[in-house]
Amino acid sequence: MESDGNRPGPDDQRPGGEPEPTVVRLQRRRDQVADLGVYETVRGGPPSSRTYRRTRPSEEKLRRVGEDTLEATKRALRPESRLGRAWAATRAVLIGQPLATSQLKHERLSKVKALAIFSSDALSSAAYATEEILLILILAGTGAMTRSIPISLAIAALAVIVVISYRQTIRAYPNGGGAYIVASENLGVLPGLIAGSALVVDYIMTVAVSTAAGVAAVTSAVPSLHGDKVPLALLFVLIITLGNLRGIRESGTIFAVPTYFFIFTFGGMLVVGLVRIYLLGQDLSAGTPPNPVEPGTHALTLFLLLRAFSSGAAALTGIEAVANGVPSFKPPEAKNAMTTQSWMAAILCAFFVGVTVLAHQLGVIPSESKTVVAQIGETVFGKGVFFYALQVATALILVLAANTAFAGLPTLTSVMARDSVMPKQFLFRGDRLAFSNGIILLGLASSAVLFAFSAETHRIIPLYAFGVFTAFTLSQLGMIVHWTRTREPGWRRALAVNAVGATATGVVALIVGITKFALGAWLSMAIMAGLVVVLWRIKVHYRLAAQQLGQGLSDGGAVHEYYSTAAKRVPLIVLVPVEGIDNAVLRTVSYARSISPNTTAIHVTDNLAQAEELRRAWAESVPDVPLKVVESPYRSLVEPIIAYLDGLERTQPNAMITVVLPEFITHRPWQQFLHNQLAARLKKALLDRRNTVIVDVPYHLKQ
Repeated sequence: MESDGNRPGPDDQRPGGEPEPTVVRLQRRRDQVADLGVYETVRGGPPSSRTYRRTRPSEEKLRRVGEDTLEATKRALRPESRLGRAWAATRAVLIGQPLATSQLKHERLSKVKALAIFSSDALSSAAYATEEILLILILAGTGAMTRSIPISLAIAALAVIVVISYRQTIRAYPNGGGAYIVASENLGVLPGLIAGSALVVDYIMTVAVSTAAGVAAVTSAVPSLHGDKVPLALLFVLIITLGNLRGIRESGTIFAVPTYFFIFTFGGMLVVGLVRIYLLGQDLSAGTPPNPVEPGTHALTLFLLLRAFSSGAAALTGIEAVANGVPSFKPPEAKNAMTTQSWMAAILCAFFVGVTVLAHQLGVIPSESKTVVAQIGETVFGKGVFFYALQVATALILVLAANTAFAGLPTLTSVMARDSVMPKQFLFRGDRLAFSNGIILLGLASSAVLFAFSAETHRIIPLYAFGVFTAFTLSQLGMIVHWTRTREPGWRRALAVNAVGATATGVVALIVGITKFALGAWLSMAIMAGLVVVLWRIKVHYRLAAQQLGQGLSDGGAVHEYYSTAAKRVPLIVLVPVEGIDNAVLRTVSYARSISPNTTAIHVTDNLAQAEELRRAWAESVPDVPLKVVESPYRSLVEPIIAYLDGLERTQPNAMITVVLPEFITHRPWQQFLHNQLAARLKKALLDRRNTVIVDVPYHLKQ
């Protein structure tokens, strides 16, 4: 390395004491790879005349961390264009600055934050599950609504069974994945795909239902917003999506306050209401709400009771989220996850049964415009500050219940992508170490459901309970096989727990499927079936691709043999499409000649006279590269080149053809549209050709 001056000395200081960057001229030496990130261009031009300067450590784009090993710094992420920098600044405001992979360990969750993230869905169901039971029972008249208490107790018992079963799952599979992993490893590929599809549908519907329910709470407090339900729901989904793109730890910090605010206000409503009724002996009545649901005249049959049970069973949604997200916990992960699961179950059962008891004692009647919780809150607190605080807390938890799905689905899709049943794009973390592609997919899919069903909770709920209990059942069946196979200490007791869980959730899945089929469950079943087919096709594609890409390359000797034989049997033909003679074309032809002496230029024209002028000029300018002229009487440019390549392929079937394209890069993006797009059209046409390589040689135009 030769320098235009000496290295910085004591006198080469800036006012702040920082040495002035030294301008150097680099020679091409093999040992300078370690300094690639230490220099930046000061003046351009040909490589031999470029000048560089030594950058300060804070400006380095590459940092040497070992022999032949470099590390890209945060400075390398900074875009060069003004538009790119503006977008990067916008992203930084919306989702924060990028985090290094080494910071992943600091993104783990404590039990307090994990409860806020993973239990918001389950806890929020206490705000609408009782209402779903009453909406079915009132079809048999107001007298039938007394059955809501035994139904809620049965659902609470089922919740306890499911939670105990999932504690077993967490202990056996601490790496997350939940029902998908358990079913795949113990029941086979197809049951695993069914479980994965059921969970994906469940998470999408969870976001839709919880957001719609949150909007219903808002419109119950502010009836004038009833006509804006869909825009409000889409806005809430957007806010939660952006919050989760900021990373799981930061989203936990953001959403923890509303979750605990709900726990205290909702719990306070239950305590005050039960104390006033049972300890103080006050006679409280909710009265008739606006737009009440008219009592029906149906008979109180077993089928109707099962329908009410299946509607209320929506309270169990979200219970599996902790098992799916075990790796997000701080160590010891499994122990912390099981503790969080138990806390969640205790709060859920207390809230759900408590609301049902209060609704019964207060004589609450379901309304089309005022939720059951709003009626209870107004009766217990009066229409004052505490009532509106309850409505705000309920609306927040219902909307933030979607956060459970945003914590669960991206992790699930990353696990499925690792198993090659989801696109590999879901395997990678974004700027904030979250699985951004899964988050974005969930936001878009749930928004589509909300738009399609007008953000109506009662229309969406029948679509999503079936998938929940399908995943529950497959998970418990998989655990039965797991304990039978491993026979770990205490396996008999664990097997008995999972057997009871599988039986209970299997029965509920059948009940939900039968009672809700005509009301919309058929659609979720169809989506699950279609998703299973898609996932199966993805898995088959990845397997076949791996077989073809890896065939014969299992060891170093095979790799060497592959390269040596391929180099001998594959002749290289280089083709350069040209429209005239200019600096960009000459630069491209020069590069093509460096690849292979077997280089040919091709010119497509609809005017042979002009082509002859080009041929004469070409012979004078580039005598060592032949020019082929193809007349195109129908004025097509791409198809004649494809036909020429087809002819080369027929005459030399084993040849590897490289098409080298000159392409203008304009100073302004809008200027690109002013130039011929032949290169872009050719690339699109050539991508599907076998034995064809496309090389772009960009020529940058100055302003």
